[in-house]
Amino acid sequence: MRTDVLHAVRLARMDLKLLGRNTTAVFNVLLLPLLFAWMLSQGGSEPFILTGMPGVLLAFAVFMNLVNSFTARREELVLKRLRGGQGSAVAIFGGAGLAALAVFVLQVALLVVWIDRTGGGLPENVPMMLVAAVLGVAVFALLAAAFSGITPNAELAQVAVLPVLIVVLVGSPLIVPLSEMPFAVRLVPTTPIVEMMRMGYGGGSWAAALPWIGVLLAWLVVAGLLAKWLFRWDPRHG
Repeated sequence: MRTDVLHAVRLARMDLKLLGRNTTAVFNVLLLPLLFAWMLSQGGSEPFILTGMPGVLLAFAVFMNLVNSFTARREELVLKRLRGGQGSAVAIFGGAGLAALAVFVLQVALLVVWIDRTGGGLPENVPMMLVAAVLGVAVFALLAAAFSGITPNAELAQVAVLPVLIVVLVGSPLIVPLSEMPFAVRLVPTTPIVEMMRMGYGGGSWAAALPWIGVLLAWLVVAGLLAKWLFRWDPRHG
């Protein structure tokens, strides 16, 4: 167990270094979502949109990033070499998840500073926001692993993630309050993140957050089964 944790931390540090050296990836994963948030907030209701933006950030910082990473490393035999080394599958996925969590937390921190500087104040229930972040990253990391398995190569990864990005952007209560949207929106995996982040910012109770935690746990099971079924360690070609 201790070996897996240490190996996961080492892999996370490697992932962050590689991300920092890739200017395009830094822009797509870190800066593009924040630019998108700025564009949306110009239409009004800035605190409402910005406090729900972490749900959308997951699709970029975690899902899109990891689909690209898993697919490219699979085709370059990196995953196969890692799997044949000291690290277990848990350590490999854990390292990817830790790196994605670090990027996501950085983005949320930048949003908090942004909201505070525009008069929205600081969050009142940070632990609730952290729980939402950890569960959300876990769900989308497993979904990314599943989608990488059906993505032929890294060049097509951008296309493979588009359906999920569209569902996230259209089906999340980012601009329109949840009460004014269809009930099915509650089952979209980003909705619990959006709502828990807003509740955490406004000092919401844990009792009110429990149903959303339940939805995320259900998605965690579904995403885990999909990843187990679809993820591939070996290249798809040849």
